[in-house]
Amino acid sequence: MSKETSKTEEQLRSDEVLVEKLEGQRTLEPGTWEYWLIAVIAFAWSAFQIYVVVVPVNSVFVRSIHLAFALALAFAMYPMVRTPKTMKSIPWFNFIIAPLAVITALYIVFAYDALNARSGAWTNLDVFMGVAGMILLLKAARRSLGLALPIIAILFLAYDYLGQYMPDLIAHKGASLNKIVGQMYLTTEGIFGVPLGVSASYVFLFVLFGALLERAGAGKYFIDLAYSLLGRYDGGPAKASVAASGMMGIISGSSIANTVTTGTFTIPLMKKLGFPGHKAASVEVAASTNGQLMPPIMGAAAFIIAEFLGLAYTDVVMAAAIPAFVSYFALFYIVHLEAKKLGIKGEDPSRLQRAFTVFKSGIHYIVPVFFLMYTLIILRQSPQMAAFNAIMFMMLIMVLQHPIRAILEKQNLSKDILLQGFYDIGHGMVNGAKNMVPIAVATGVAGIVVGSVTLTGIGLILSEVIEQLSGGYIVAVLFFTAIVSLILGMGLPTTANYIVMAALTAPVIMDLAGSLNYLIPAIAAHLFVFYFGILADDTPPVGMAAYAAAGIAKSNPIKTGLQGFAYDIRTAILPFAFFFNNKLLLIEGVDAADPSDPSKWQWITNPGEIGLIFITAAAGMFAFSSATQGWFLTKTSGLERLLLLLVVPFMLVPNIMAAKIGLSSEYLSYAIGATLYFIVWFIQKNKTK
Repeated sequence: MSKETSKTEEQLRSDEVLVEKLEGQRTLEPGTWEYWLIAVIAFAWSAFQIYVVVVPVNSVFVRSIHLAFALALAFAMYPMVRTPKTMKSIPWFNFIIAPLAVITALYIVFAYDALNARSGAWTNLDVFMGVAGMILLLKAARRSLGLALPIIAILFLAYDYLGQYMPDLIAHKGASLNKIVGQMYLTTEGIFGVPLGVSASYVFLFVLFGALLERAGAGKYFIDLAYSLLGRYDGGPAKASVAASGMMGIISGSSIANTVTTGTFTIPLMKKLGFPGHKAASVEVAASTNGQLMPPIMGAAAFIIAEFLGLAYTDVVMAAAIPAFVSYFALFYIVHLEAKKLGIKGEDPSRLQRAFTVFKSGIHYIVPVFFLMYTLIILRQSPQMAAFNAIMFMMLIMVLQHPIRAILEKQNLSKDILLQGFYDIGHGMVNGAKNMVPIAVATGVAGIVVGSVTLTGIGLILSEVIEQLSGGYIVAVLFFTAIVSLILGMGLPTTANYIVMAALTAPVIMDLAGSLNYLIPAIAAHLFVFYFGILADDTPPVGMAAYAAAGIAKSNPIKTGLQGFAYDIRTAILPFAFFFNNKLLLIEGVDAADPSDPSKWQWITNPGEIGLIFITAAAGMFAFSSATQGWFLTKTSGLERLLLLLVVPFMLVPNIMAAKIGLSSEYLSYAIGATLYFIVWFIQKNKTK
């Protein structure tokens, strides 16, 4: 192995160890038998997920085996109590707990025919295995995800069982232990329901694709490309951080992994050029957190949204595209404003690589991403098959890239060079499976919440409660939902937060919107709760992405989180905007009789109109960013801030403004917003002179 390759390997391992520590994983020494045990299980899981794409297997079996692998790895990778000893080795009792957890998960496979035959008439063994399975799943969740999600699941289980003892407003007749176990564990209404099914069918393959792409060297390539393109401009490293994190967001669903991968390079550069430590870290936090907004992975939520709503996956990607890109462009603009305020110039161009040279050096990393999008959007393949084909294509590239590079550099084709690609594939498959453990466990536990909603009908009860609390005002309902999503998101991973909120509040939002004559497509409500779940990743005091970036920048994590949240305030107004202006989701109209029916939504397909929606939305977000940052061409006055804030509704919700002030067309709203923007520009231009 060449010296350069060894150095890259060391850096990759360093990043992996940092992510492991931040996520509470054991950091086992490479080469130990425990390290290899986890690697073998993880590799087998990835191989199984690829196998079931080629050889169809009963979907219930796939979910059961998927959860079994996740539980085995959860008990092996995450300690019960974090001590120096348990973080470096696996205590003996885990080798009892983990097999028991695996057996309970596989019970669905072993007893499949018998369970179907006696559906509802469960035996004592069925109930015992179900109770044991739920307890062990909650223990695995506590280790890998923290206390929040298990506590929420336990509260729902308690509510299911003790419903008759609840206050009148939320009381129900209560469910027996047999009924609860049947709902949650022995059927596909709970743990083995839609969320875990999506994790097993689609999410794993996309996460594996991202892990392979990262292992091949795409992460470093994206950083180098962004820096070569943007490093010379004002605040160049910060702009490179935003661009690189956006590109990483395409292949990664984890804000922490995104922060570590790009932040170890960009944060020191930002500090070197003059950014205060907490601001350098905050830029990386905001950029990495928003990476979960970026299609096609979207932190795994895109697939679950599609499954919940009966939408084509590509329709979810289309609806999410404009808000995601507008959010990133606005963050890029905020970074520009910060650089102007702080007087931070770019890097010396002579010290930068030529952008075209960097682009050529890693074009083979971009091709698989475009191939994936082509098969999804143009060929309309299923997400499962598109991801499988992209994985095979990526593996071919990984096998060939080292020998081809050696030939071009006129090196001898040594055994190490020929085998390096296969080694990278193995490592990527292991990393992909390890990355999936929290997602698989989270979707399993979140299934308990979904099952409880179905079992008790709490959704209808919650609708009445929220309607009373909000006084029937839809904006109050949205604020209430946003706050709850933020609070839950402090302790839950984004995917689990979305599932819980989608089960509880998205239907409530839809019902109240319908009763108040707002014709809203269901995806608007689902994306609304998803966005606020993402924002929780940098919300103090728990935002783990902020802790990761603060550790790299050696800054205060609370101060970093607050600054990151200030940068992300622009993202917080987007969900309100696309809720009231569905054109931001490229949906022009819905069926008044059933807004939840995706087959009756009218999609915007005119390129000119799509371009106008994007440009005006970006202008509105830029105006909001200038107002909140207090800077446009130069420092803004109170009047200028007010004018900039007035631009926002005219650009983001022109339909509402046209109705409120009696305009004959939404285009007039755009014109008024543009005029106000020009007035501020004119005032500022004269001020700078």
